[in-house]
Amino acid sequence: MNIKEKMLFFFIIWLLSVFISCSTDLDTHPKIRMNWKSVDSINAKLPSGIRLYSGKNDSMPLRAWYVVIAEKQPDIYTKVVVSDDSTDNRETISSFARDLGASVVVNGGYFTMNQTPARHYGLLVSEGKMIRHATNFVIRDSVHYETARAAIGFLNEDDIDISWVTSKEDTVYSWNTPPAHKPGKPSNLPGYPAANIWKIHDAIGAGPALVMGEKVLITTNEEVFFGTSIPKTHPRTAVGYTKNGELIIMVVDGRQLTSRGVTLEELAVLMLNLNVVEAINLDGGGSSTLVVNNILINRPAGGTTEREVMSAIATFTN
Repeated sequence: MNIKEKMLFFFIIWLLSVFISCSTDLDTHPKIRMNWKSVDSINAKLPSGIRLYSGKNDSMPLRAWYVVIAEKQPDIYTKVVVSDDSTDNRETISSFARDLGASVVVNGGYFTMNQTPARHYGLLVSEGKMIRHATNFVIRDSVHYETARAAIGFLNEDDIDISWVTSKEDTVYSWNTPPAHKPGKPSNLPGYPAANIWKIHDAIGAGPALVMGEKVLITTNEEVFFGTSIPKTHPRTAVGYTKNGELIIMVVDGRQLTSRGVTLEELAVLMLNLNVVEAINLDGGGSSTLVVNNILINRPAGGTTEREVMSAIATFTN
């Protein structure tokens, strides 16, 4: 092989490597193989509009579950629920399910664990009542950031929406994009004429957003979650919805030998693989708990002892 041939050969190899690299970067639907299977023993006792699936990936390793809820069916509805324990504002997900008679319950938003009674972090609206306002600002390392954090809202006629939100008095506003914050470099929200009034009857804020417009979009910096443990690998809870209005609830176990937990990026991929249009990260860690038909489905932080939480998302059937 002469010099020209060698140069041509190496040029072709380089060109192929660039193409492969670009193709990987442009792949908006990566896969994490979970070998999802219907949990028939539980599904047999549920209405046809609610289905539970379990999945695992032994090489990562991961254990996860998701529920598909046909929100459009007239006999199925989902709402945000809040603990009625007057002593500390907290109770287990099993307690929510048992007391309310809900078919599916999953943990909700962030809350203070070192205060009694507990206080919710972020938007919390239940049956049209504002329980807690959105987090409108955060101070990180003495720097003030105006925030519009992600929330899931349940609208009239069984519609679902995920948006970045703020609140004033009893009005919730949704934004098409959050402020372009970076660590140490705060940005500003546009004026309120740029926002829409969010007409929800139930809503819960957490964050960050995971999927928007059918693409992975994780707004960790924009929602000012930098400098916290939230971007790290944890047990996780996520919720989203599909084009046809199905609600998707997912819980991923973590901090155990059979399931290490996931990053926000991995959680977003898992949700996107289920064809969600939008998805949001909820409270995780030891709070991640899923109860279906009064059965504890996952193993919170590796055990069967449930953490008491302040809020939850509950699905009911008539």
